Amino acid sequence: MKNSYLRRVSVGSAALLGAALALACSGEKTAPSEPQASAAPAAEAQAQADTPTERVLPSGLIFTETVVGTGPAPGPTSRVRVHYHGTFPDGRVFDSSVDRGQPSTFPVNRVIKCWTEGLQLMRVGGKATLVCPAAIAYGERGRPPKIPANSTLHFDVELLSVQ
Repeated sequence: MKNSYLRRVSVGSAALLGAALALACSGEKTAPSEPQASAAPAAEAQAQADTPTERVLPSGLIFTETVVGTGPAPGPTSRVRVHYHGTFPDGRVFDSSVDRGQPSTFPVNRVIKCWTEGLQLMRVGGKATLVCPAAIAYGERGRPPKIPANSTLHFDVELLSVQ
């Protein structure tokens, strides 16, 4: 009794599968439904928004926006308040307002060139990683004792406010 029931279910399932395949391969095209048509661009836009954008600028700065801010962007003479975490390429930390628990405030044009350039690409609420070649960081002199000469520096920066 069980065998005949299973055989009927198997034959019925095979018939349904065959019919579904025949319809799928019939070449008849149907218009996509409205929700599917609008969901694809929305999903693509969300994926792009969640993907950091890396830009290599003529100065050598590698700017990677990890969170797009929605507030104002600073100009060269703006004062900004930021949190940052500075590391060498090997990951060793040389300075961090995050670790100190105290954001830093300064004029955009009174810091290393890498920061002056990178901060102006951000908006308040945004986060970015700046990879600064020595030429637009502390150069041949470095900043002893923490930063040796000709050091490439990495900064994770969060722009908190613009004044």
